[in-house]
Amino acid sequence: MKLTIDNLLGQGAVDYTAALDGTVAPRVERKINQPAALKCSLLGSAAGFVVPAIGARVVFTRTSGASLFTGYLTHAPLVEYLGFGEQGAVYRYDLIAESDEVVLDQKVLPNRAAFVERSAGAALRQLAQDLLPGGFDTSAVQDVDTLASYQVNPQKKFSFHAAEIALAARASYRAMNGALVLAPVGAAAYAINESDANFSPIGLKLECPKLLVNDVTAIGVVEPQAYVRDYFVGDGLSLRFYLSQKPFQQSKPALIDEEYLGPGLDPTTWVVNDPSSAVSVLAQTLQVSGGTGLDGQTLVEFIEQIEMGGALELQHGDVSFEGPSTGVLGGLYAGAISVGGCLAGFQIAASGSGSTIQALINGSATGSVVATTAGHRYVLTTYLYSMEVYRSGETFHSSLHPAGSGWGGAAVTADVRVVLELQDIDPSNPASLVARATVLFDDVIPNAAGFCTYALVNATNMQCSVAYTYLTHISLAQVRTALPSASYVTQLVGSLSDGAECEIASSTSLDFYPQYVPALNALIVASYRGSGRAVAEVVNSASIASLASGVDNGVRGIVRTVKTPSARTQADCEDAALSILDDAGGLAWMGTYQTWSDFLPGGAADIFPGDAMTVNLPSRNAVFSAIVRKVSIDVVDPGDDRGIYVIEFANDLATPLALQDESSATTVALQDLPVRLATTQVGSYYLADLTDAQITAVTSTTVSVDAGMAPGSGGGIEVRLHDFGWGLANDRNLLGRFSTQTFSLARLARTQNYFLRLYDGSSPPKYSRYAAALHVDYPS
Repeated sequence: MKLTIDNLLGQGAVDYTAALDGTVAPRVERKINQPAALKCSLLGSAAGFVVPAIGARVVFTRTSGASLFTGYLTHAPLVEYLGFGEQGAVYRYDLIAESDEVVLDQKVLPNRAAFVERSAGAALRQLAQDLLPGGFDTSAVQDVDTLASYQVNPQKKFSFHAAEIALAARASYRAMNGALVLAPVGAAAYAINESDANFSPIGLKLECPKLLVNDVTAIGVVEPQAYVRDYFVGDGLSLRFYLSQKPFQQSKPALIDEEYLGPGLDPTTWVVNDPSSAVSVLAQTLQVSGGTGLDGQTLVEFIEQIEMGGALELQHGDVSFEGPSTGVLGGLYAGAISVGGCLAGFQIAASGSGSTIQALINGSATGSVVATTAGHRYVLTTYLYSMEVYRSGETFHSSLHPAGSGWGGAAVTADVRVVLELQDIDPSNPASLVARATVLFDDVIPNAAGFCTYALVNATNMQCSVAYTYLTHISLAQVRTALPSASYVTQLVGSLSDGAECEIASSTSLDFYPQYVPALNALIVASYRGSGRAVAEVVNSASIASLASGVDNGVRGIVRTVKTPSARTQADCEDAALSILDDAGGLAWMGTYQTWSDFLPGGAADIFPGDAMTVNLPSRNAVFSAIVRKVSIDVVDPGDDRGIYVIEFANDLATPLALQDESSATTVALQDLPVRLATTQVGSYYLADLTDAQITAVTSTTVSVDAGMAPGSGGGIEVRLHDFGWGLANDRNLLGRFSTQTFSLARLARTQNYFLRLYDGSSPPKYSRYAAALHVDYPS
């Protein structure tokens, strides 16, 4: 073995092998998805001995050059006086070093937007690049699997995030020799066979705790549930209207908060493609001066994708045009960036000495055209509204469904309402600063893409500057108003200073600002999602039946509050439960194996956490596969490159590998308790939700309803006064069952609720997962 230490004094790596204390074996400790550690002791009696300094580079290798450990001293050496030797006083210096990622742990992560629909490998590579550009070789970082969303917390270290990312993908990471490695667990596999000539029976210890599980309740976070539409009528005076449910609250951290402070664009926010050097940052503005003349070549795009779910406000910026311009500003693209591929954006076209601005929808210019005026500024804003908050499910893994084939991760289809606004600001007219914006487009894009690339600038040839860019989630409630016989107009929900007309001041009230009091007989519709706890219970019916005996019903249940990956919906909770049941039907195994480095399982040169370990000991009734969780190496014979390995391993039932629980228990409200599903029912138990159900007319005694879809043959639409009691056998609180898409219901009071679910002709019938909740508050 060879130990070198570079004290970063300009002398390079110095060989400290001769100074190793022969009475204390150097120890290397490796734990899955944690920094590795080296502990060793030096004797400082030789002339010229330099005490290693904190932060020194430490490399511990075999004689062949193969690395056992590389890293840095993270603590000042612990000094112990041993006495007086032939060359003077003798001291022992106990060293502790951590592996290479410690240099990333010492840096603060940027406060960046969440990773969206990125692979685990891409997320890990990006974090390393954000902290130390070019500092690590990431060629061995595999993509592994896709993360629906992962939020970085700057208060946590790189290694914390690396561990969470690896766990979410059922992978393992490590840092060694200036390189990061990320691979699915089990990528390297070894076997402990009792028939192996080098097998050490005395070195193997096994445990088989009784952990059989066949009934799993998985609890997630608060989720969006009912599809709610509340209907009101203005009286010309009232500002407050009471909602029927508490709206689901989106997390509202800003995705982009860019003020262009320079000197360049922030690489943690923007990706720039600028072959003609047309893009620059000057005087706290983004300057675009030219382009290649071709579409899709000069780009300033957001580093993450935009999830087209919930409600978003995209303030593209305060734009000034210095000359005729051609291109797209604030474009959302489902594929490659091009005018033809733009889902929604602002098309800029040269017109004489100026330019025009027009809505660009699905690649086509749409609606009115606004001609720019020299010296004016134009604030361009896009609003997105979708009743589906999440456009893909989370993915959960097990030993049977590893990286690349996990449970869940399905795309969620949704329509998206897009509103494009333009505010024309005349610097010589202060009133223009508070004037209402011009709506260039306000309509629904059906079956919109779930994720889009956001390109602030797609310049064919542009001469403009952008003063700021701000993207954030806003209130999920979509409020639309209409005067009698007029079209509905979308009203912004938020603060008055941001140009909003109304706000949800408390959890259940919609308040209009005095400037925007709804007119007499104005129709008001508030659309949003209700909220409740995501929870699912899934059972292995075959296992329960096989264990049932006498008074024992055979159920072996657990309740897990899922932390990582995040269970954001009931469907996520079902997939999490399936991943647990995958590994819960067999035996839980864990163990340790101690052996010399000469006789590692499978003739391995080295063993790392995350490697697979197959145990084949028929004499002990132990035949199973596990994953290495920890490796300790005591280098007791450094002169001959020999050490004693202690390898700890376990399967997923004994120690979960791809699922992390919350440390505290979560109470589930009675109304959120789920239907108990068999594993075979998950994914097929629920029918489609009536996401587009709406009231089309109201009289003093009836309401007319359009459910948004026609029921299938043998099925129908069930309507109740409350969101419970669903089923053909229960007529309590039932208002009717209908076999058509449109129907009329009795109106019994000024304020009334109607809950709708689709059902089919099976026995027993299947129903929608969530209800459509229609609420009427009209004068009688």
